[in-house]
Amino acid sequence: SSGINAEWPLRPGKEMGVSGAWKFADVFGLIPELLMWVPQPVAAVILLYPISENTEKLGKEKLEETKVVSDNVFFMRQTVGNACGTVGILHSLLNNSDVISIGETLTKFQSDCSTVDPTARAALLENSDVIASKHAAAASSGQTAAPSADEKINLHFVAFVRVDGYMYELDGRKPNAVSWGPCQSDELLSKAARTCQAYMACDPQEMRFTVVALSKTD
Repeated sequence: SSGINAEWPLRPGKEMGVSGAWKFADVFGLIPELLMWVPQPVAAVILLYPISENTEKLGKEKLEETKVVSDNVFFMRQTVGNACGTVGILHSLLNNSDVISIGETLTKFQSDCSTVDPTARAALLENSDVIASKHAAAASSGQTAAPSADEKINLHFVAFVRVDGYMYELDGRKPNAVSWGPCQSDELLSKAARTCQAYMACDPQEMRFTVVALSKTD
């Protein structure tokens, strides 16, 4: 277990006014038999993993292979002042605002972000007391203690979303979204699962991987 509360990302959505029909749920395994239990449709998948030399190498290769990114991808950089969990949740929600009712706070944030670049979006998030306070309220209502500072540095969140027929990995430490190739509307979970497996295969001895899916449950 990663020591991350199963409800960690579910609450910030609610706190921020996101439609209750969509929730983050644990993905207990990445084989097809276990993926079948994840409610569909899936709008995003978040992977929490420990950064290592091997995962960095894989991420860099895919970044270098990415030649084109759709203009419709919402992407923001992550800065020191931003929790990567928050950035992962925003990447998941704001790339699906056409199907998920994201509420007033995030609609305004998305609108403010629309005219600025990914680095400026990170600054907007740092200066958003509303999002910060709601995320803090959500985080403090989780059952497990927050990871220690040492762990926080090591563990990282990335989101996988489907935009305009391609699956993108959104990692705020990178300069832009990373394309993992074509993806049909019903393939996001299975393709994201394969990508998560590729990251896990980088460090076979490492157990601290957590995968959650943003699913429509009602």
